[in-house]
Amino acid sequence: MMKIGLFVDAYVPEINGVVTSTKTLFDAFRAHGYDIYVITTNPFDKTLMIKDNVIRIPGIELKKLYGYRACWIYNRKAVNIIKSLHLDVIHVQTEGTIGIFARILAKQFNIPIVYTYHTMYIDYTYYVTKGILDPLAKSLVKRLSKVLANASTEFITTSEKTKKALRSYGIQKYIHVIPNGIDMAQYDKSPFKEEDFIEYRKEHGYEDTFLLLSVGRIAKEKSLDVCLKEYAEFLKDKPTKKTKFLIVGDGPAKEELENLCVQLGILDHVEFVGKVSHEMTSFYYNLCDLYISASTSETQGLTFIEAMASSLLVICQYDDNLNDVVIDGKTGFFFYSEKECHNLLKRVIEMSPEEKARIAKNGHDHVQKYSVDIFYESVKEVYHRAIRSRW
Repeated sequence: MMKIGLFVDAYVPEINGVVTSTKTLFDAFRAHGYDIYVITTNPFDKTLMIKDNVIRIPGIELKKLYGYRACWIYNRKAVNIIKSLHLDVIHVQTEGTIGIFARILAKQFNIPIVYTYHTMYIDYTYYVTKGILDPLAKSLVKRLSKVLANASTEFITTSEKTKKALRSYGIQKYIHVIPNGIDMAQYDKSPFKEEDFIEYRKEHGYEDTFLLLSVGRIAKEKSLDVCLKEYAEFLKDKPTKKTKFLIVGDGPAKEELENLCVQLGILDHVEFVGKVSHEMTSFYYNLCDLYISASTSETQGLTFIEAMASSLLVICQYDDNLNDVVIDGKTGFFFYSEKECHNLLKRVIEMSPEEKARIAKNGHDHVQKYSVDIFYESVKEVYHRAIRSRW
């Protein structure tokens, strides 16, 4: 059987889309009997750690880049360990220092590289540039993306929209479009009892309250400010139904958004829950009544899929990447301009229980195509292709 190395800058207990995708692959291939390893940074201390097929390399935290952790691009101890694994394929999930390390190893030991492009970095350049020479930074990002793609044995991205963007960068290499899969069972209510949700609502004063939810990194590109402003507009109409907006996650824009809530006069209607464990995200999906997002920076929209897998209603700003996820009015709802959002929110909240249940079920059934089994089989075939290229 293949021996696989997954190289990623962060891994559990950290929470983001790339971590989730990596963990899903790791678990799926292990379940099928493969020797698979994660090579990542060490957020716990400054030592090289090996536990349960996860190799953690020490590094430093770059707080100005939202806690991104960088390690040196060559760690001799790690090299000796990885050499002894006799990997058949390296799967690079990052463009950072761990990704550079992976490419050095691949060249040193003649191992094929599979590279997944997870992030539209042109949406994130402002973290570095602060608006100064940002067009130049975006141009450099496009050039780097092209170089990394062409230097890989096989190349994957997660949506047709991202594929089109990469083609516009000048990437000619064949691009596999493989949406990230999720463990559907993780997002049903099986880990929790109905009493858990009832007790939580009672403890927090949320009985008879319609709960809105956002999950993920609190950052500028997620456009949470749009959701909060439109929620404030909704509240101006003095709705008869009691509502609360729960924001699960953390990030560089948290303080700014808290101040925005004060300015809008809605702080009493918003709870910043903070970062929670990977397992507890399922709890909040199942606790709440509606998932809402205005982000158009997603390469796939995993949180939308997770919400729908939890039978949660979804409202989101239209984006090409979501065409395969949300069928407007059938599996969820799009708003096409910011001003439409609060009217849509009002309409969805006032729908009958039967209509809400029907759309939630449609959404739940629709996202089953993103199951782990389909994800596993698709990536496995790409691994085989990469290995065959070296025969």
